[in-house]
Amino acid sequence: MEALRAVRSAVAETDFPLPLPSAAPARADAAALLGQLDDYALPRLTHLAAPLLVVVGGSTGAGKSTLVNSLVRAPVSAAGVLRPTTRAPVLVSHPADTPWFRSDRLLGTLTRTAGSGAMKPTASLRPATLASRTDDSAFDRSDAPDPHQLQLISAPALAPGLAFLDAPDIDSVVGTNRALATQLFAAADLWLFVTTAARYADAVPWRLLHTARERGTVIALVLARVPPAAAVEVVTLLSEMLTEQGLASVPLFVLPESQLDRQGLLSDSVTAPLRSWFEALAGDAAARDSVIRCTLDGALAALPRRLAALAAAADEQVVAAEVLAEQVGLAYGVARGTVERGVRAGARPGPAEMPAGGPGSLDEFSRAVRTSIGNWRDRMAELTGRRAGTRHRQSAAESGLVTLVRSAATDAAEQTGTAWRGHPAGRGMLDGGGGAPQRGAGGGSGGGGAPQRGAGGGGGSLPPGPSPELVRQVYRLAREVPADDLLGRIDQLLDAEATGWLERLAGVPADGSAGHRLREAAAELEQARVAARLLEEPASEPVAEPASAEVIG
Repeated sequence: MEALRAVRSAVAETDFPLPLPSAAPARADAAALLGQLDDYALPRLTHLAAPLLVVVGGSTGAGKSTLVNSLVRAPVSAAGVLRPTTRAPVLVSHPADTPWFRSDRLLGTLTRTAGSGAMKPTASLRPATLASRTDDSAFDRSDAPDPHQLQLISAPALAPGLAFLDAPDIDSVVGTNRALATQLFAAADLWLFVTTAARYADAVPWRLLHTARERGTVIALVLARVPPAAAVEVVTLLSEMLTEQGLASVPLFVLPESQLDRQGLLSDSVTAPLRSWFEALAGDAAARDSVIRCTLDGALAALPRRLAALAAAADEQVVAAEVLAEQVGLAYGVARGTVERGVRAGARPGPAEMPAGGPGSLDEFSRAVRTSIGNWRDRMAELTGRRAGTRHRQSAAESGLVTLVRSAATDAAEQTGTAWRGHPAGRGMLDGGGGAPQRGAGGGSGGGGAPQRGAGGGGGSLPPGPSPELVRQVYRLAREVPADDLLGRIDQLLDAEATGWLERLAGVPADGSAGHRLREAAAELEQARVAARLLEEPASEPVAEPASAEVIG
């Protein structure tokens, strides 16, 4: 438990803020991993003797709800031709097991409901044959229930120690249903996967079956609605596919096409092999324990691989942040050098014509400034500025300094934007994944504003350069700061401009601690899993075998 909690903490503390190609999949897998830990691994490891949870899932229209109703001999889950039928999960258990599922130890993110919401009394059904909610009455669907509510139903006909959870369709047209189905599958001790003779080759079921196998989940497969005339051919093809995909040992139950009774249930003869298998599993504590431990051990064994993938994605974040930060440093380092050379060189009266450097160049600054910064500051200390010529020289010097700093900062912002656009993470931030840095609020002598996105927003325009706050700060420094301190204070302003870019990278730990923490947690968990010896032997299929898996014909 300590190792598993350390894994959860490491995953929860890891962010993937930079919009790299690996970031979105990593965030999704981290969320799924946290869900499996909270919904299944942690509560199951705490309560190994709790009832075995069978999650019944499959494709749209496969007859999952009808099968669950038939196994417990009561219409406990809504079934019908409308799709999707199962909008909220329905959990059916023996009354003695209901307290276990009523608590939030399992699937704690779902609220519990019993006795309201999804069903209404059906007069045509005999109360003696119906499963009961808290008021021992039967219900059928009306208003669509909240998909995040877990409907708890007690079924006296179901053997103790076993519970069925009817999940939404894995290929539902409703995105929340698909996400919920995936969440519920991750909380299962056993997957009962239902498909039909018409849908068994679909891609979605096979992807989920492989996911279950990779995570060590015990699986049983139901092939429903099999026409007697095509039974041999269909079952033979499905068996071959299972063998090719490494799933030959999965128990397979074949249910023929048949008429439902007036309660919408399959006949006892059709479901007898599957019901007998589950009754044997429920009645054999050793077999039930074997399934639980097999799935739990498989889930824990799969975690190091998933953590390694998250660690690799976290490392990519660090590498990307280093590259982007280096590009910021290079661009603003050049800007600082340009300003320093211009200030130290000073300026002398020059020709009136426009130099080849163009507006904002060092030559333009030289023309504008009539004396060096040092001499200008000395004269400012001696003179009162009463002469118009002095005021003009002061204004020219200030304007020249502002022109130089603004030009250098503009070049740095453009160079940084160009460099970032050449990197997937930088391009993502400029094009809408946070955009270019926003301007700061300004303030003290060291606070220039950070670059701002262009007016095009997510349209890809480069940042326009320094903020007005930078210009105001340079004017103030030119009037108030001694010449010896001027360069240092301007450097602070340029550093503040650079910081506006670097703040976009602040969510990435520079020391790579996230990846290290994930790998360390994975190693400790694997050591703890082996030491715990959940399984005396390598994980295998459940002890119980299908009572019958005959091909109908």
